[in-house]
Amino acid sequence: MLSKNSVFVGLIAGLVLPAIAWLLFTVVYPGVVFLNKPALPYLVAIGLNLLLVKLCYKKGTDDTGRGIMLMSFVCIVLLIIFKIRIT
Repeated sequence: MLSKNSVFVGLIAGLVLPAIAWLLFTVVYPGVVFLNKPALPYLVAIGLNLLLVKLCYKKGTDDTGRGIMLMSFVCIVLLIIFKIRIT
């Protein structure tokens, strides 16, 4: 059903790091701000996702890399909507 090279596996893998960042900084340590930037931990998690994409493309698992990249873009849009609040 699930192969190592599928978009669904990439979507799940791309959700892991942003979910950990959300869990840490919303549930465990609420109100913690780094360098007066409330979105910094989430941006670091998304940056690490992009390193995972690079690794996937080097290994030849393109579909997994596409899934991780898609989830990273979704997380960035959600971050802009809920954390940064551009006015």
